[in-house]
Amino acid sequence: MTEHKKNIKTKFIFVTGGVVSSLGKGLASASIGALLEARGLTITLQKLDPYINVDPGTMSPFQHGEVFVTDDGAETDLDLGHYERFTNAKLTKRNNFTTGQVYDSIITKERRGDYLGYTVQVVPHVTDEIKGRILGIADNADVAIIEIGGTVGDIESLPFLEAIRQLRFDLGKENVLYVHLTLLPYIATAHEIKTKPTQHSVNKLREIGIQADILLCRSDRPLTPEMKGKIALFCNVDRDAVISAEDVKNIYEVPLVFHREGLDDKIVKLLNIWTRSPKLEAWEEMARKADDPRREVAIGIVGKYINTQDSYKSLHESLTHGGLANNCRVTLHYVDSEDVEKKGAPALLKNVDGILIPGGFGSRGIEGKIAAVRYARESGIPFFGICLGMQVAIIEIARSLCGIKDANSSEFDPNGENSVVDIMEGQKAVNAKGGTMRLGAYPCVIKKGTKAYQVYGASEISERHRHRFEVNNRYRDALAKAGVEFSGLSPDESLVEIMEYRHHPWFVACQFHPEFKSKPMQPHPLFRGFVKAVLTAKAETGKGRRTARAVKKAKTVPAEA
Repeated sequence: MTEHKKNIKTKFIFVTGGVVSSLGKGLASASIGALLEARGLTITLQKLDPYINVDPGTMSPFQHGEVFVTDDGAETDLDLGHYERFTNAKLTKRNNFTTGQVYDSIITKERRGDYLGYTVQVVPHVTDEIKGRILGIADNADVAIIEIGGTVGDIESLPFLEAIRQLRFDLGKENVLYVHLTLLPYIATAHEIKTKPTQHSVNKLREIGIQADILLCRSDRPLTPEMKGKIALFCNVDRDAVISAEDVKNIYEVPLVFHREGLDDKIVKLLNIWTRSPKLEAWEEMARKADDPRREVAIGIVGKYINTQDSYKSLHESLTHGGLANNCRVTLHYVDSEDVEKKGAPALLKNVDGILIPGGFGSRGIEGKIAAVRYARESGIPFFGICLGMQVAIIEIARSLCGIKDANSSEFDPNGENSVVDIMEGQKAVNAKGGTMRLGAYPCVIKKGTKAYQVYGASEISERHRHRFEVNNRYRDALAKAGVEFSGLSPDESLVEIMEYRHHPWFVACQFHPEFKSKPMQPHPLFRGFVKAVLTAKAETGKGRRTARAVKKAKTVPAEA
């Protein structure tokens, strides 16, 4: 480790969590990154996940939430989405690793004979592997922020905590900082915030050999100076290192709250870094827009995983970004596609101003999504489909306007005769499920004169993908005759990336996931354009006129395929 120390100039901040899960370590890490960038520092971030899965790609959205995808095709934890939205860090597969990846690497080395003569153990072999991966992201960053998944006290995260304990010894105290996020529950019957859970959490961390330098104290109300003094005394930290992390109206206020509490000042002091004063004007302006929008729209999201809204975390934030770009509050109404199958689209979607169908896998609820597409197309309501959302749009138009009554995807009907959506070439013999999709950034060429070109303002783009199935090229001519505009294609024109329905105010769908590249101060063009279209449609005088115009040109065109 001495050799590593000679070459590394990066400072490291390790973020841990205690008391309960879901306190917001990812948002805290991202906010720290935003504050340090505002001071002129270059940062990078990394998430260490304690589960044994190699990546979250095969985990249920109900358990894990969203799978975020980087440009290089890594399937990662959703917290990397927070990192990219809050900062300018360029993240790759190196910025997220799991216990599964660590043990897979070690066992591969052991089988190969790299450890001949040694007993392979958690210390030093596992911890050295973890430290190597942490140090490997340093590059030229001034500060690396490392989030440790799980809660202090969990058996799964112990090797990670031991590794970061060793790193302070390896790199020196001025180069390593421990930030601990903890909970201060308010007991209503006692009219009091309780500090004992935080004391126990900090003590548990000390048992492992880590003394927290800064405490981020989550609560539904600000802490009094007396409360901060008590926490500092019993947790053995400086009084100004007790940071009140109270609940906020929207997550983009978190960096501003932390700054007001003096968090960034304390960090640069403890790490002995000289920086400029933070430039937070853009964050303050964004917070003002979010607090006082001029308009409001309701978007219906017809999904399959609506009981776990973390499944659509990036989507949720991207719609918020689209609203910020249009000085508009976006209210989201999550609708279960299985309920649409039972109750019908009009009953559940009649009060929304726009309809969005996100990605997903499997046949459950698919007919409900198709019904939602038909309702949006026939009634003229602005529609946006993403990944699976584009595929069900293709199926609906093929059935309703091309006369292909049994049109489907081979994902849902493997033996169907008319798979207008089919598995991509080269994937026919895939047996393994993990990491075998079209993943990461791919180029797309946009056709001029289309809505896609209008919102992007460019003819060549790059977007991130996560899927196996594609529009079947055998049916493209029939779909085009029915009014489909293939406005975005791969450079060789073999893959459909964006489709539009010409006889509709706004009916746009894409095969990729634009939500993975949207930022609050750089909203993705498709989300900005979608919200703008919803506002325009809402401003018109009555849905009846929109419906008449939308359906007027929609004629069934028999398919020749």
